[in-house]
Amino acid sequence: MNGEATPGIGRAVDLLRNGASPLDVVEESIKIVESDPSIHTVGYNSPPNALGVMQLDASCMNGDTLETGAVGALEGIVHPISVAKEMMKRLPHVMLVGAGAQQFAKECGFEQGDSLSPEAKAAYEAWKVTNRKEPLVSMFNPTIGIGSHGTVICLVRSATGSFGGGISTSGWDYKYPGRLGDSPVIGAGLYVDSRYGGAACTHCGENAIRTSLARSVVLYMKKGATVREAVAEGMEDLKGLKGGFQGQVVIYATDKDGDYFIARRLQDVGSCMYYVWRDDMPEVVHQKAEYLGT
Repeated sequence: MNGEATPGIGRAVDLLRNGASPLDVVEESIKIVESDPSIHTVGYNSPPNALGVMQLDASCMNGDTLETGAVGALEGIVHPISVAKEMMKRLPHVMLVGAGAQQFAKECGFEQGDSLSPEAKAAYEAWKVTNRKEPLVSMFNPTIGIGSHGTVICLVRSATGSFGGGISTSGWDYKYPGRLGDSPVIGAGLYVDSRYGGAACTHCGENAIRTSLARSVVLYMKKGATVREAVAEGMEDLKGLKGGFQGQVVIYATDKDGDYFIARRLQDVGSCMYYVWRDDMPEVVHQKAEYLGT
């Protein structure tokens, strides 16, 4: 799990110790983060879009079956990760966005509520005074990406080698309404395959989408690369991007045997912390992603 997962890492470890399934670990630990007001980049207390509306994204994946579920621009629902997981059971689709995602969540009885906290709303109103313009498109520059960060990721490998993965985010701070980053895009922000390993990405989702980054890292492991080599190849793919906003990207990866490597693209952008726990570790490891970029 990455740094935003601080409120949920203890729950994840407890569930793993008690033999919970990977996807149950993913869902239960991420739900805690989505609700925690100390986290300002995921769920309840994070910034809304440029219109002041909270739109949340999430996805999950079963590494044994390659089944996936994803929701984007979801409004009025407290736990998007749970909605994404439920899609895997209830629908033949793999992604729902906007009003359709909201309807599905309501029909399935998921908790509804205002996911924009009073603190986040006050911050938005202050931001709006000096930053909001009409038309909204005039507020953005294709090469500038302030606020392009903030995601919780969870990659889980069970004792039997089964993988599960999940992501939840509020997306880019004060984003253009309807924007989707890599989090709900399977293969960009998340990919797990129990035969080879798993990968997830945070920060500038546009860059991860343009390189199909998470899937690529897993494919490099499929072709025989070590987990470190696979992440390094993913970083090389990012170097091929030309034009558009070039931002921080962090790649989190683990191979089929549980070896892991986490690296960041840029040296001095964000703390890029993460947590790792395995049953052979006396306690959770908490450290900074290695610099492996340009």
